Amino acid sequence: MRKITIIGAGLAGCEAAWQVAKRGIPVVLIDMKPGQMSEAHHNPNLAELVCSNSLRANRLENAVGLLKEEMRRLDSLILACADATAIPAGGALAVDRDLFAQCVTDRVKNHPLIEFRSERVDVVPEQLDAPLIIASGPLTDGTLFDSIRDRLKLATLHFFDAAAPIVTIDSIDLSIAFRQSRYGRGGDDYINCPMNEAEYQAFYTELVAAELAEVKDFDREIVFEGCMPVESMAKRGVDTIRFGPLKPVGLVDPRTGAEPYACVQLRQDNQAASLYNLVGFQTRLKIGEQKRVFSMIPGLQQAEFVRFGVMHRNTYLPSPEMLDPTYRVRRDEPIYFAGQMTGVEGYIESASSGLLAGIQAALEYQDLPIPARLAVLPTRETVIGSLAHYIASAENKHFQPMNANFGLIAPLVGKFRKKTDRQQAVIERALLEIDQVVGKLL
Repeated sequence: MRKITIIGAGLAGCEAAWQVAKRGIPVVLIDMKPGQMSEAHHNPNLAELVCSNSLRANRLENAVGLLKEEMRRLDSLILACADATAIPAGGALAVDRDLFAQCVTDRVKNHPLIEFRSERVDVVPEQLDAPLIIASGPLTDGTLFDSIRDRLKLATLHFFDAAAPIVTIDSIDLSIAFRQSRYGRGGDDYINCPMNEAEYQAFYTELVAAELAEVKDFDREIVFEGCMPVESMAKRGVDTIRFGPLKPVGLVDPRTGAEPYACVQLRQDNQAASLYNLVGFQTRLKIGEQKRVFSMIPGLQQAEFVRFGVMHRNTYLPSPEMLDPTYRVRRDEPIYFAGQMTGVEGYIESASSGLLAGIQAALEYQDLPIPARLAVLPTRETVIGSLAHYIASAENKHFQPMNANFGLIAPLVGKFRKKTDRQQAVIERALLEIDQVVGKLL
């Protein structure tokens, strides 16, 4: 029996497999885990959240929040598991990363039409009798990447991202640190470590002078702004991180009744609320230096680090040259790509590409003609469609990874009295179109 093959069982690959299987089409999902792990992986389950455990904003007024709602309506596996394993995070959707990965793994492996194989794929198959989705992730390298490059005759681009450290709740000094969300939104979901000016200056001095871990070719490559190491950001100026991840605005230190000079926030990392990660503290400092410098943060002097930060190189494709808005290659081969390697940046954005690629591959498997497949492709009036069109736009002369944002969405025609009225109209228009797409798919 013909089966759609998916290489890679991260967020994009699992989402793609789910979308294919729910349409009654058999899938072979292949991943090297748990038999082999990359340097960035720690969990043997599928759909591992390598960096943060936050899926970012959940409100419709934020583009990634609207993207989540679009995906929920399209029956996203990733959003279903995220909602089921959510933990408090103010206005954001954060998850217990282990429970989330377990939820996705269980649902994928228990689906009767999804065959999971734990093996390493080194070469793109020469002959294809059904669509192939490559969702091997931004860490794709070695012979598989060489095979992709040679098969599609493409150049490669790279950027770096990183993970932040995680500490235990019991090791945080809550006589100094305090629970509070900015402006009181979402309850007391964050732990805040306040700094006065002297404490900040001492911390800053040690941070910018700390010894870095060796990362090959780091200085010659691109660093994606959303994953900028905290020490690299700090070197841009003494107040840069104080207006970035250490921004104190909207917080009040109960010891002083005033806004701190700077403030480090920690976000809950698991459902048991026993682990917290340092928000915005992606780093390439050596492990010993992380322990020394980050222990200078008030409230973290005795912190127990269960995971230190790590930086790794990611790979993404020149998608405008090679992919169309369905994430299919621009040539007469049924090959799709999904995930961060396409140039969508972020967990939810990555899953959204898998969702669309899975739907489109399923329709191609069913021999639907191209016009019929395009008829159910969300347009630029939606967030999910605007991302797909962004990565496929020939206008992107200086292509770089992109998060979901309202700037990608097709503008509204007409005048509005208030900015909020325009935003609400954009939201309503997007969700109306998604509901229409769902109807067409049914």
